[in-house]
Amino acid sequence: MLNTIIARIAYTSPVLHPRVTSSSTNETFVFTNQNGLNFTQMNMSLPNVTIFATGGTIAGSSGDTTATTGYSEGSVTVLNLIDAVPAVLDVANVAGVQVANVGSEDITSTILLSLSKMIHKYVCEDPTMSGAVITHGTDTMEESAFFVDATVNCGKPVIMVGAMRPATAVSADGPFNLLESVTVAADPSAKDRGTMLVMNDRIASAYYMTKMNANTLDTFKSVEMGYLGELISDKPYFYYPPMKPTGKAAYDISNVTSIPRVDILFFYEDMHNDTLYNAIEAGAKGIVIAGAGAGGVSTSFNYAIEDVLNRFEIPVVQSFRTASGEVPLSDISSTTASHIASGYLNPQKSRILLGLLLAHGKNLTEIADAFSGSVDD
Repeated sequence: MLNTIIARIAYTSPVLHPRVTSSSTNETFVFTNQNGLNFTQMNMSLPNVTIFATGGTIAGSSGDTTATTGYSEGSVTVLNLIDAVPAVLDVANVAGVQVANVGSEDITSTILLSLSKMIHKYVCEDPTMSGAVITHGTDTMEESAFFVDATVNCGKPVIMVGAMRPATAVSADGPFNLLESVTVAADPSAKDRGTMLVMNDRIASAYYMTKMNANTLDTFKSVEMGYLGELISDKPYFYYPPMKPTGKAAYDISNVTSIPRVDILFFYEDMHNDTLYNAIEAGAKGIVIAGAGAGGVSTSFNYAIEDVLNRFEIPVVQSFRTASGEVPLSDISSTTASHIASGYLNPQKSRILLGLLLAHGKNLTEIADAFSGSVDD
């Protein structure tokens, strides 16, 4: 369902058209904008928000209303999601784009490139659009959120939202999370804050947040950095004015068609050097090490990293395997200046950043400089 836009008729300028009923829902469209996006209403006093759906638990279903595992992900369409939360129409005029409908484990760089380019086209370049919402599975949400945060930089709010319970569960969390995400996307105070995650009344920066628990509702934390704000009675309250995270850079992907392969290796006691060489032989163009403590590896593995950097010129970034922390360059570069420290980026986010840098043809020095901006040493 990649790149399937929920639109019936494309117009050169925004016009009203006869009411058209979707074949997949009882929802009725009353307005199609200049990009061919269908809105379920057009109240000129409300902001316009587009929901980009990718699947996940928020679009999941199960025959057991108490099941929170073993359900079918990505079985509910974006129109079904909008239809299930009629209160969103009190907040904004909403259109839906079905980018994909999969569990987040099946999200690929191809989907992410398409998603970011769609947001640019349908939201950033359209002056009538206030913001975007991305529905997504929670398991890899932090990776997709970091990618979108790095590649969509128009100042309009982009909100990632998901759920820990499928749509068919008793007390499903998805509908209210969706309502709150649309609320934040439509709010002028959310501008210039980058991509954010909105779930369980919390507003968090995509640059910092990570999934901390495999099962509980309040799973996403920003650990050391905290939240950006909260929602009370469906109104967002931000704790701080808009500001850019330290070291954050913007990447233009308008001409990028693929992201080079980057592998993550988890360091452990007795780790063999051949795990590093095997990854390179398999086609990895970059490596991220989830190191012990502040990016630590054994003496032997350290020499293997130096060999890869010097002989193959393949970047190896050392991150941490702990829930949070920082890897300053001084902690890993005892023998050579060619080591690359992740700063406060965890392995998952380091992989995304390294892939973007490689896609832009950056060399080892430029890659090291990009990562060094993420923490002052």
